[in-house]
Amino acid sequence: MTHDSYDDAFIAGWLGKVRTIAVVGASPNPSRPSHGVARYLAMQGYRVFAINPGQAGRNIAGLPTYARLADVPEPIDMVDVFRAPEYLDAVVEEALALEPRPKLIWGQLGVRDDRAAAKAEAAGVAVIMDRCPAIEIPRLRLAPVG
Repeated sequence: MTHDSYDDAFIAGWLGKVRTIAVVGASPNPSRPSHGVARYLAMQGYRVFAINPGQAGRNIAGLPTYARLADVPEPIDMVDVFRAPEYLDAVVEEALALEPRPKLIWGQLGVRDDRAAAKAEAAGVAVIMDRCPAIEIPRLRLAPVG
């Protein structure tokens, strides 16, 4: 799949299918985008888990925080990545090691690695990159999940 653009129906379809989201790189700092997006997604009805090794066991944006994806105690539908593009491949590897695997890996604005995306897609995991669900949900006028 090309990741230069996405059909609105593709994005809306995925945001309507997922229910649990792990936000990799979630920050405890309320002024950071990862903090605000994690909180926004939770307010939209998704079950959100923050992933931040230095904050494991604490709460970020009122959400349970884990060191790594494998520590989340339930299946993850979507992995939302707030890490630099050069780390996307490692996040994909971590996600592909989960059982069951996530359905979708979402790279935030500026997070794009086409090789990592191809690896995920070859394993049956969809990928959206260089987009923000907190922008897409209101833009597409999606109703809260649940």
